This record gives sequence, C-alpha cells and structure tokens, in this order.
Amino acid sequence: MYTHLKRILDFLLASLALVVFSPLLLVLAAVIRATSPGPVFFRQRRVGQGKSHFMIYKFRTMRIDAPKDQPTHLFKDPAAYITRVGRFLRRSSLDELPQLLNIIKGEMSVVGPRPALWNQFDLIAERDKYGANDVRPGLTGWAQINGRDELPIDVKARLDGEYVRNMSFAFDVRCVLGTVLKVLRSEGVIEGAQAGETNAIQTQIQKDETDAGSK
Repeated sequence: MYTHLKRILDFLLASLALVVFSPLLLVLAAVIRATSPGPVFFRQRRVGQGKSHFMIYKFRTMRIDAPKDQPTHLFKDPAAYITRVGRFLRRSSLDELPQLLNIIKGEMSVVGPRPALWNQFDLIAERDKYGANDVRPGLTGWAQINGRDELPIDVKARLDGEYVRNMSFAFDVRCVLGTVLKVLRSEGVIEGAQAGETNAIQTQIQKDETDAGSK
C-alpha cells in the first residue's frame, strides 16, 4: 500500500523542491560553468529498480579527464580531479540536487538504497540477498545515514535490506532527518583510497567485462 503512496509523495516533493531550489540551481550551474571547463551536469549509468539501468544526474564536481565509472572514494588521488567548487558541492551534497529530475521521472525515490554504479557487481549481488534491488534507489537512504562511504559492501547491503523490510512513511522521515544531520556535519564522506583497493576494483571490472564478452 505504501509503495503507491510513496511514489505520489516522491513526485510531489521533488516537484516542489525543484521549484523552491530553482534559483540555487541556476546559481550553482553558473558558478560551475564559470570556474572549470566542461558541462554543468554529470551523467552516469546507474542501477535502478529491478536492476534496470538509468542515467543519473549530478552537478559536475570533477575535471573532465577524471576516471569514468569508478566510485570516487576508490580513486588513488581524488583531490587531483575534484574542482574547487566541486569540493564544496560534494561536502554539502548539493551536487545531488539534479537527481530531483530522476525522482520526477520515476527512476529514483527520495529515500531508498543509493543507486549502484552499473559495474559495482559485488554490491549489486549483495543487495540481491536482501531484496534491495527490487525497490527504487533513493536520493538518500538508511545506509547513507549509518556510515555512507565508510561502510563495507556487505554491511551497506544489509542496511539496504533493513530499509526494504521496514519501509514506511515514518522510516522515510527518519532517514530524511538523519540525512540533514549528516550533511550538516559532513560525515561519512571518503574522497580517496589506497592504491591496492583501486587496482583491485579495476582488475575485477576488467575481469568481469572480459568474462561477459567471452560468453
């Protein structure tokens, strides 16, 4: 029952937020355009409900020569790619505001598991164990307010499963309020990784792509 109400609330809240924040969106777009070469928006293939793919929207926070399709917290040296304005946008989570469009389109929800990159096969597989791939991904979620980038994949997937089992209006409100506190404190954001971690994910991605091509 709540699933249908949730979609209506998502549409109404995202539409209202888009109107309210439109002046801020225009200012941020102008600043991004003026301070670094490249497009204002960043589009990336993510995993949606039922493991379908969609293009997520964000404000661009990195140089145009940054590595593609890799989580930023696994970069060896993300500071070399993140723009000055991008640092502020990422810390404040304002770079996520364009995802209001994804919510209006029905690709995302206000609250749900954060959408995985299309090639985060380990996270996608873990979420399958908990039914977390069966709901719309969210702008924020239960795992987001319980560790964010600091969480190992199995813990993140388990928390996403807890959200799915307990999904309700009250739980969504709790996640939104928790998100506000996290953003104000800039907690749970990791902007880098050890070289070994980065090489490991790159090797796994290349292996998976090679295996897929040989089938």
